[in-house]
Amino acid sequence: MDAQSPSPVPPPGCPAHNSGGRVPLHGPEFAANPQAYYDYLRHYGPTAPVELAPGVEATLVTDYATALSLLQDSGSFRKDARRWRDLNDGKIAPDSPVAPVLAYRPNCMFSDGAEHLRLRRAVTDSMARVDSRKLNQTTERVSDYLISQFGVRGSADLLGDYAKQLPLFVFNELFGCPADIGDRVLFGITGMFDGVNADKAVEVLFGAVGELVALKRSRPGDDVASWLMQHESKLTNEEMVHQLALLLVAGNEPLRNLIGNTLHRLLTHDTYAYQGGLIDEAIDDTLWENPPMQNLAPHYPAADMEFGGQQVRAGDLMLVSFAAANTGPTLTAARKAGSNRSHLAWSAGPHACPSKDPARQITMTAIENLLNRLPDIALAVPEDSLTWRPGPFNRALATLPARFTPVQPVRRPGAATAAPVSDRHEERADGRGRKPERAGMWSSFLTWLTK
Repeated sequence: MDAQSPSPVPPPGCPAHNSGGRVPLHGPEFAANPQAYYDYLRHYGPTAPVELAPGVEATLVTDYATALSLLQDSGSFRKDARRWRDLNDGKIAPDSPVAPVLAYRPNCMFSDGAEHLRLRRAVTDSMARVDSRKLNQTTERVSDYLISQFGVRGSADLLGDYAKQLPLFVFNELFGCPADIGDRVLFGITGMFDGVNADKAVEVLFGAVGELVALKRSRPGDDVASWLMQHESKLTNEEMVHQLALLLVAGNEPLRNLIGNTLHRLLTHDTYAYQGGLIDEAIDDTLWENPPMQNLAPHYPAADMEFGGQQVRAGDLMLVSFAAANTGPTLTAARKAGSNRSHLAWSAGPHACPSKDPARQITMTAIENLLNRLPDIALAVPEDSLTWRPGPFNRALATLPARFTPVQPVRRPGAATAAPVSDRHEERADGRGRKPERAGMWSSFLTWLTK
């Protein structure tokens, strides 16, 4: 290169220039400043060689148009992770930290063709039956409960105390989870994402969802789990378990990150206080610049081919960088032209997020209720002291400490009849009652509703 076009320099801490060119998307350096990595990756062209975890190689699509081409071409690129060549060749360690996210499961996220259409239609049709007014009420109830747990203190971690828990509670109610099952769902998903005894957490989660399916077979209700079961696609029990688990897991992590990242933006950018549409604008800006899932949408070429200026082989792991595409030249121009929702934060094509509208509604209601209840809330630590969780997929803070004037818990009018699902311990499908040894978070919420 000449003096006008210097060779790109890897960002601080990036060992790409010493490791054969693969850029690591893991570790604290990447978490602290991913945009520096994306700026560097663009010098490879529309696709770039990356490492998701030690020994896990992938091709990352960083260009908007190229990403759309991949996401919309279900003939050339497949979602079935059983095609992953490196996994089939034994190159991926069973305990790899990225394996739980990428490993195949029989759900609509990892299916293709007619099977994908059948499973996805069941999910989208069932989620479409959720009444927006009821969703607002559910989110407000959950928000009120969580605020009641920390409001009197005058301080909170808005991630651990609020954003992390709220989506799980909302989905538990939408799915009609009784107390015991809901407690174990919350335990399972929390353990999976926190990495605390993750294998046991997955076992608990799938066991709980399996019991929920058995319960809804015998006693269907007015909830998403029952609607999914009654859908014309006639899902088997195994298919039911995997679609519900997908909705719980895939719906939780992006939603908690979106709530957390939007709150972070509101607390660190004074300009929003002087704009109309405060929360709506902040959500859009977050989806553009700090999307909750920054790199995902795993695909596998169906055959050897040239794509994005590189030769790729059948079964290569390819991911889309929503964060890089959103901040690239094409999307930046579209945003300046006034197209504020042309970002890729919700993905695109046949596997685009099927619940983006409910997710946005939950986020809006959760943040609006929090700000109304705690109007003087402010960041409790210097912004530059905040740390971001490492990992190639999500974009989320580790904590978000805040302070505010203490408030008294909400007293709910008519609370004695407010419980959305059974306020007694769940009866198993075989008719035997099951009382948990210790009340969990969901049981405590149901009890709070009836006080």
